[in-house]
Amino acid sequence: MKIIAEIGQAHEGSLGIALSYIRALAETGVDAVKFQVHIAEAESSEFEPFRVKFSQQDKTRFDYWKRMSFTEEDWRLLKNECDKNKVEFLASPFSNEAVDLLERLGVNQYKIGSGEVNNFLLLQKIADTGKPVILSSGMSSFNELDDTVKFLKEKKVAYSILQCTTAYPTKPEEYGLNVIAELKERYNVSIGYSDHSAKVETCIAAAALGAEILEFHAVFSRKSFGPDATSSLEIEEITTLVNAVRNIEKARNNPVDKTDNSKFTALKNIFEKSLAVNKDIKDGQVIQFDNLEAKKPKGFGIPASEFEKVIGKKIKQDLKQWDFLQEEDLK
Repeated sequence: MKIIAEIGQAHEGSLGIALSYIRALAETGVDAVKFQVHIAEAESSEFEPFRVKFSQQDKTRFDYWKRMSFTEEDWRLLKNECDKNKVEFLASPFSNEAVDLLERLGVNQYKIGSGEVNNFLLLQKIADTGKPVILSSGMSSFNELDDTVKFLKEKKVAYSILQCTTAYPTKPEEYGLNVIAELKERYNVSIGYSDHSAKVETCIAAAALGAEILEFHAVFSRKSFGPDATSSLEIEEITTLVNAVRNIEKARNNPVDKTDNSKFTALKNIFEKSLAVNKDIKDGQVIQFDNLEAKKPKGFGIPASEFEKVIGKKIKQDLKQWDFLQEEDLK
């Protein structure tokens, strides 16, 4: 199970805050921390309409991307901080220029955001690196994913796919947890789940349903400023999530053989029961259902599971209330 915590834009353009996120997230036990590499001039323009008015300090989305950008030296410091804290530095590039930067940093793989899945120019650039990709399928239909998968296969690029819903925050009826199995069946590759619900249980459910990669946004507080804050998990929640997912992973990797219960033999002898009579019974009396009780432990009388064969039989000798009923007591 690969667990990815996305810092995304939660750093608000501050190198110090970004470094703090890396250190805090490393302590939660995640495998990777993910950034988004936005180079305003290469990917955007003043005409970009998405999430324009959420910030009072940025006139356009283009201005926001410029404010969020780091220098290459900044990125190198962030990559080195990840290495120091033993978490993978992972990033989503949104331009060919961003791929060049990430190659200079020496990343191991690429995360493709939902809006870039059909950007074959970017995918070709990444394919030329020979490195694997993780596709987030939030805005893609199966037909569109088929085209992207075909392209990647032709370029001999290793890939995995994340079920994702591009909604912030995602409502339960939008999770699409059923798609995890559908993606596995359709593409036969590693499938994961990218979450924007801001709820711990969503990724836990995805893990239980077989997701092999989990990704979610991280934030120190959902009350903080930023476009993804309300769709993110807080640090304490991430610690809880990681522990839960690791336990689920152990469970899935250790299937129980329900045909073999031999290890419960001692417990069965303690907890299973034997038949007894619940009142004094005289010699020759016919046993009725209302004469019987099941008492611990097993092995001191006829097994409780065999009560039906006892009903209607006559007793050979007097029995006291709560005596266990033996085969030799029956005529």
